[in-house]
Amino acid sequence: MPKKAIIAATALAVAASGAQAQSEHKQLDAAESDPAKLGWMQGTPPPADKQIKFDDGSYFRFPQLRWSFSNWRQFFPTLPLHRGDTSAHAFPRKERDDIDALAFTPLGSDKPMSWKDALDANYTDAVIVLHKGKIVYERYMGVTTPASQHIAFSVTKSYIGTLAASLAAEGKLDPDKLVTDYVPELAGSGFAGATVRHVMDMTTGIAFDETYTNADADIIRHARAGRAAPRRADYDGPDGFLAFLPTIGKQGEHGERFTYRTANSDALGWIITRATGIPVREQLEQRFWSKLGMEQDAALVVDAQGTPFAGGGLMLSLRDMARFGEMMRLGGKWNGQQVVPATAIADITKGGGKAEFAKNGAYPTLPGWSYRNQWWVRHNDHGAYMARGIHGQAIYIDPKAEMVIARFASHPVAGNVAIDPTSIPAYEALGRLLADEKRN
Repeated sequence: MPKKAIIAATALAVAASGAQAQSEHKQLDAAESDPAKLGWMQGTPPPADKQIKFDDGSYFRFPQLRWSFSNWRQFFPTLPLHRGDTSAHAFPRKERDDIDALAFTPLGSDKPMSWKDALDANYTDAVIVLHKGKIVYERYMGVTTPASQHIAFSVTKSYIGTLAASLAAEGKLDPDKLVTDYVPELAGSGFAGATVRHVMDMTTGIAFDETYTNADADIIRHARAGRAAPRRADYDGPDGFLAFLPTIGKQGEHGERFTYRTANSDALGWIITRATGIPVREQLEQRFWSKLGMEQDAALVVDAQGTPFAGGGLMLSLRDMARFGEMMRLGGKWNGQQVVPATAIADITKGGGKAEFAKNGAYPTLPGWSYRNQWWVRHNDHGAYMARGIHGQAIYIDPKAEMVIARFASHPVAGNVAIDPTSIPAYEALGRLLADEKRN
């Protein structure tokens, strides 16, 4: 797509997202919506007008969600990811004072913006930048602290995808097998005929509406089944994330195009468990939390059956998310140990089909990108790739610049199309700065 067309499409997408936000919220900026200043959940008990609850959905309304995202465990049943007895890895610090002033031009704009201003534009809760394994920048806002376990939403998918890619590299999972070879319960669903690779790369032809603003969309019905969203009093649908998956129908051909659908990630978690006989939670704990020198235990949202929400239920600290990103940047190595097979890292970073990705048309802010093993791949000269979650959660890895960025946010608009214009160019500008210094 020509550059002018990309900018025009981006501008239209951002304008539409902004209109959506204005229509759905009395829009407050980052300072006005600061959850600490608004006093949510303060007092014993908190005043009625400052209480945030699950049953009435206020936990997921703006501006309340700016408090909720850092206190997600208060609203959901969870299972822990234990860090084990290993010593916490302490990142060396070499903090810089020039990052806040770093200038970049947002997508669809001709006016420069500073890194510091972008933090507010994106309703950032916390952000950390690693360069060569050292902390060069770290900030916390609102009620988020280094000890907070913030919800990562769909960044969770990249952990699941990395686990699947690792198992494939080890010969324990066959991406070419049919989904139903591992989970015959899906034979009557839209997943019938799909391969595990289709699920890993989200090219399944299933009927699953991921519209976050539609209360009756499949993504919301999926969440209700797993009790990750409030149920109506007359609810009589499936009970459990896995119970919902067989109800999904067919739409389109498998392998034809990339379409982002959270149901794929929960199906992948089911496949992984069947292929290995080990629950996903235990595998994440054994492979990552017990090996990466994490500071804290983490947690996974689970349904009434104890099944983790593989599509978006991970809660963890910012530095621990950065540790995972740094391990990925190092080619899967950590502390002298190959935590993720090098071939799995190579399979992720090579990306998926750009043509299949482009057919979707839903990501004007991501021209030339692809999706592989539940990771978003940039295909630029820095070899960058990302884990992404709604409302602005992210891990951005720039191998050439030896840089990892981890971010938590609570943007009022769920879709990252509203956040990308002031995020991705900022990440790339910082990557160029650090890469230039590396050469010098």
